[in-house]
Amino acid sequence: MRADGWALHAGRAIAAGRIGAGLALLLAPGRVSRAWVGDLGPGALALSRAVGIRDLVMGAITLHTIDHPQVGPRWVATCALADAVDGAASLAARRALPPAGALGVPMIGLGAAAAGLAAAAALRRREAGEAG
Repeated sequence: MRADGWALHAGRAIAAGRIGAGLALLLAPGRVSRAWVGDLGPGALALSRAVGIRDLVMGAITLHTIDHPQVGPRWVATCALADAVDGAASLAARRALPPAGALGVPMIGLGAAAAGLAAAAALRRREAGEAG
């Protein structure tokens, strides 16, 4: 495996996880979001579905483009930014969240963000090496 092969695998795994989370938020927004933020009203269910479609589309685009040396690293980094915001926002609101939202989402979100940024950087280095 090439030195940057881990980055492709990590990017694909994070994208697949994002697709799974997006599908869960679309199909069962109350159940999934309740674990993250607590009980939701109808308006919050709409917001959960909106986040779900965002994650589904971002994950699908990342999987579709990850092998493209100019576009793939950008999508991996874009997803990492979304993960960082999800994790940081949940961490900032932790006192008002259920345990899964207060601990789990920041750990998963910030961990995925760190892995995604590292993978995006490795994929960019691969692009620079192939161009040079």
